[in-house]
Amino acid sequence: MAKAEVLRRFTEEESSEALWLEMWDELSAGTALEVHGVELVSVDDDTIVLSMPMGPHALQPFGLLHGGVSMLLGESAASMHAGWKVDVRERVPVGIEISGSHMRSATEGMILVRGRVLRRSRMLIHHEVVIEQAESGKTLSVIRVTNLYKQLG
Repeated sequence: MAKAEVLRRFTEEESSEALWLEMWDELSAGTALEVHGVELVSVDDDTIVLSMPMGPHALQPFGLLHGGVSMLLGESAASMHAGWKVDVRERVPVGIEISGSHMRSATEGMILVRGRVLRRSRMLIHHEVVIEQAESGKTLSVIRVTNLYKQLG
């Protein structure tokens, strides 16, 4: 399905976890999400959970999870979730601020990305995203992201 068709369906059909799970591969095709093997685990009005397997694509030269990949995961979770129940033909979420704290790193296993809305207004949405190592449950990074709803046209 062409990207324009995917975005049309994404916008016109009522947002639901089932729809997002069904469309995830098409939405992430040709993006950094696809390159890093990021999958949607769950989504609702206040949260989104993604997963990513560790591998060479996510490592820095010392064999640890690359901090930039953690930031990419945080930005991706928040920005995708900011599109939940938004008509992207009228306005789109664009990241305007991101900050993060890296506490630990990982070398293997599955990475879980848990984003939650801190505050939502007409023009802005703020998320906190916790990156954790799935097997140990240990927090690797905490990322804060603000998206602006940019009007189109």
